[in-house]
Amino acid sequence: VLSRVIYGARVSMVVGFIPTLIIVVVGVSLGMIAGYFGGSTDNLLMRLTDIVYAFPDLLFFIIVMTALRATALGQFLNGLFLLFVALALVNWVGVARLVRGQVLSLKEKDFVLASRAVGAKDTRIMIRHILPNSLGVIIVAMAFLIPGAIITEAILGYLGLGLRPSTDPTDIFITSWGSMLLEGQTAINNQPWILLAPAIAVALVVLSFNFLGDGLRDALDPRLRE
Repeated sequence: VLSRVIYGARVSMVVGFIPTLIIVVVGVSLGMIAGYFGGSTDNLLMRLTDIVYAFPDLLFFIIVMTALRATALGQFLNGLFLLFVALALVNWVGVARLVRGQVLSLKEKDFVLASRAVGAKDTRIMIRHILPNSLGVIIVAMAFLIPGAIITEAILGYLGLGLRPSTDPTDIFITSWGSMLLEGQTAINNQPWILLAPAIAVALVVLSFNFLGDGLRDALDPRLRE
């Protein structure tokens, strides 16, 4: 059981970090564009985020994983690639809104106005001046996105829609904590540790990242430091 929990941790970390990186890249890019340029661009992107927000996340994941599980996309990386795509399609909206709000407050600052006055291009202003001053909130958002992705994988794995368990010992992704939860429920009366081990692992990892996110928020937010 311990060895499977360790192998499952590999999947959970991959599911936690890779989709989060994709989400941050997409969300930061769209959020900066919406906040900096405003007008019709901002309205269009914000209405798009409203549409995505209106659809329940878990229901979307279940529909996508069920409909595309038998396709080549659903079989790539034992089903993990499809999960990456599903997570990125939904979770970028929170980052985009967060970054947009940050850009709206920064683009009227003196250092941005000075850069614009000397003829700096919009792209340079966003990358060299606005983005570095937004890194604090972005890093904190990442710390909270990772446990959300891990929980989503565990839920989908428990429903039989996550990682495809492999019997090949050379495979990188053999099992996941969600798959172990699904298998452990059948032996809960005689061998409860099969279910409890991955459940405790998920709880500890999620709790750890939540504590990390709280600590980063306290450290990077100047208002909280005061």
